[in-house]
Amino acid sequence: MRFFVSLSFKGKSYSGWQIQNNANSVQAELERALSIAIGEPISVTGAGRTDAGVNAVNYIAHYDTSDNNIKEPSEILYKINAILPLDIYADSIFRVKDDAHARFDATSRTYKYHIHNRKDPFATFSYFYKYPIDIDAMNEAAKMFIGTRDFSSFEKVNGGNKTSICTVTEAYWTKTDDCHFEYTVTANRFLRNMVRAMVGTLLEVGKGRKSPSWIGELLDAKDRCKAGQSVPGEALFLVKITYPYTLK
Repeated sequence: MRFFVSLSFKGKSYSGWQIQNNANSVQAELERALSIAIGEPISVTGAGRTDAGVNAVNYIAHYDTSDNNIKEPSEILYKINAILPLDIYADSIFRVKDDAHARFDATSRTYKYHIHNRKDPFATFSYFYKYPIDIDAMNEAAKMFIGTRDFSSFEKVNGGNKTSICTVTEAYWTKTDDCHFEYTVTANRFLRNMVRAMVGTLLEVGKGRKSPSWIGELLDAKDRCKAGQSVPGEALFLVKITYPYTLK
């Protein structure tokens, strides 16, 4: 029997979602908690990888359990939250069809990145970028990401992807107050380091170092060395994963 798990996590202490040989991961912690709670070895499949330090809200993963070891989802949920570290919280567990897949069935993912350009001691999950920025120029530049494009210039070198083609359906900045800004981007898939590289590149435009048309040149170049630097992961959130069916 297959179950989906919805969870939220603070990524600061983890190497990302995926299990690593030499570092702790969210996947490893969830598998450990489920295995203890259910009483059998449990393997978990997530909706996709996240970079080290990146946070998530309502991240989706699935696991299978044998028919002779079924416990109520509410019982499992209570137990795993007692086992999981404080920076990981399971929101819900629910039964799905046996062929439902957390990763392959997902049709889109949405990320948000937070920045502030004036010192703010309470902006824990935000990147302090001390320069004035032109949000209109950044939005003009961000529009160039929309569509089905090769994002080689915005992925980690030797990231291991079979293809660098992604379809971006929205990419825009909003100003939440006089010094806080938020970047939202939605795509069918994301490459390793892609959103952080996008943001670092768009900030070059916002600072006035580059024109919005530079984004088009980078997409055509397919060269990570030509784009801007990646911004830190702790201000990045995976906030939404959509499926062609209703969850729960």
